[in-house]
Amino acid sequence: MKKNKIFPKHFFNEIIKEIKNINFNKIEKIINLLVKLKKVKGRLFIVGIGGSAANASHAVNDFRKLCNIDAISPIDNFSEFTATTNDIGFENAFTESLKISKINKKDILLVMSVGGGDLKRKSSIGLINSIKLAKKKNCKIISFTGKKNGYAGLNSDLNIHCKATNSLFLTPFSESLQAIIWHCIVSHPKLKIRETFW
Repeated sequence: MKKNKIFPKHFFNEIIKEIKNINFNKIEKIINLLVKLKKVKGRLFIVGIGGSAANASHAVNDFRKLCNIDAISPIDNFSEFTATTNDIGFENAFTESLKISKINKKDILLVMSVGGGDLKRKSSIGLINSIKLAKKKNCKIISFTGKKNGYAGLNSDLNIHCKATNSLFLTPFSESLQAIIWHCIVSHPKLKIRETFW
């Protein structure tokens, strides 16, 4: 019983440690990349699976509304995404959408993922394929991940990963930090052009 009572305090103490471990220099570099993206009228494509897919959709709203960045998440076009999944497989759904959007070197791919994809374990193959396509098109790749040694972490120009010391918290902390990081970015005076309603 006592253990249950102290769990919330332990959880929040641990996530505070993770927030303190965030690489702020990398965030500044990401902001500078997004400033350049706006100048060349590039687009920000955001991909994620599961909780990270929900975060990708939320982030699209914030980048568009607050920063006037042309942000797109393939998952938001549910009809197209599920039709492609049905026709040629989930592993190709992101890439088919990116191809139709004609992703190119002016654009940036932002990957949100806990594991970041793993070829050996056949995990998040759709994200891995989107990264491969972005590389082929000479796009910059940014990722917010739980693991630094997943496919996304190892194949991004800029990766910010969660340094969770307790593996039990890796998923909730990673997905929570995704939101904290992108909210920091869209709030930065270099990018933010509109005030929030509240």
